[in-house]
Amino acid sequence: MTSVTSSAPETGARGPAPVPAFAVISGAQVQQALQGREREIVDLVEATYRLHGAGQTVNPPSYFLRFPDRPTSRIIALPASVGGPVAVDGLKWISSFPENVAAGVPRASAVLILNDHDTGYPFACLESSIISATRTAASAALAADRLCRNRPRPTRVGFFGTGLIARYIHTFLAGTGWSFDTVGVYDVSADSAAGFRGYLEQAGAGPAGSAGAVTVHGSPEELIRASDLVVFATVAGRPHVTEPSWFAHHPVVLHVSLRDLDPRILLESANFVDDVEHCLKADTSPHLAEQLTGGRDFLDGTLDDVLTGRVEPPADRTVVFSPFGLGVLDLAVGKYVHDEVARSGRLHVVDDFFHELRRYG
Repeated sequence: MTSVTSSAPETGARGPAPVPAFAVISGAQVQQALQGREREIVDLVEATYRLHGAGQTVNPPSYFLRFPDRPTSRIIALPASVGGPVAVDGLKWISSFPENVAAGVPRASAVLILNDHDTGYPFACLESSIISATRTAASAALAADRLCRNRPRPTRVGFFGTGLIARYIHTFLAGTGWSFDTVGVYDVSADSAAGFRGYLEQAGAGPAGSAGAVTVHGSPEELIRASDLVVFATVAGRPHVTEPSWFAHHPVVLHVSLRDLDPRILLESANFVDDVEHCLKADTSPHLAEQLTGGRDFLDGTLDDVLTGRVEPPADRTVVFSPFGLGVLDLAVGKYVHDEVARSGRLHVVDDFFHELRRYG
């Protein structure tokens, strides 16, 4: 990490403390640092989950800023700290304004602040909507691989919701070796479904691998019944998929958007989360299942339990992965991006960002 030292630093037994330089990393730089490195990022996300499971992270509750005059919108603060070789603290500040989509603007926007492990000084601000989508997709691809180890590898995938997150999840599945005979698409917006189909057909012609035959389904039931791997990536605020019989073929479900499934579906499935305390709050589907049953016995474990072999996912039941999305993953991916940009020599440092560095002027 690039650092500068104050011209009149604090003195003490340890001598002067270096003050890090402050850099701004654009979305274009973030994308360049991450593009084509799906396997490497999945490995990084797995390592971070293992650090989290071993107690080498701090991931306090997220903080939600809501607006009485804009009830569908919110901005969320995710503070976190990662130990081990990553050794970084920080904060993701991410907004979700669904009405942006109608104006042709992405729903989510975000920045990530990285803080120096030793001094606490912030040393980088990164555009983070790409980082957020990347860590979400890497987590989903990792879960899909590990939760399918005890069953035939799915050849039929279905995407319920067709925004940026769905696109990134497809990219990470393709980039980590998945191929499908059929790809199903469903969205309440016909235009969005058509746009995603166009993306899939274009991706299938490229080096990422075959996208398979793409079908836009006319109903949620049709999509789910036709898929062995189901990806939920919507902006739903409450459960809207209510029929357990649609899952009678026991697919693996990546419940990325957390609030799509009626709790009765979860109660008939094997359930895995990324973090129990984070996931079972704010009226997520697992939280509703806890309220319905009065306990957490419906949970089979965490993804870290599966990674470490403490729990084996069943092959004869529907398996649902409901990831809250941990801030520690954003930090790990963000630190990776910062280090890659720094190594390339293209780090944009803001000179004199920290100005008042002398205690007495």
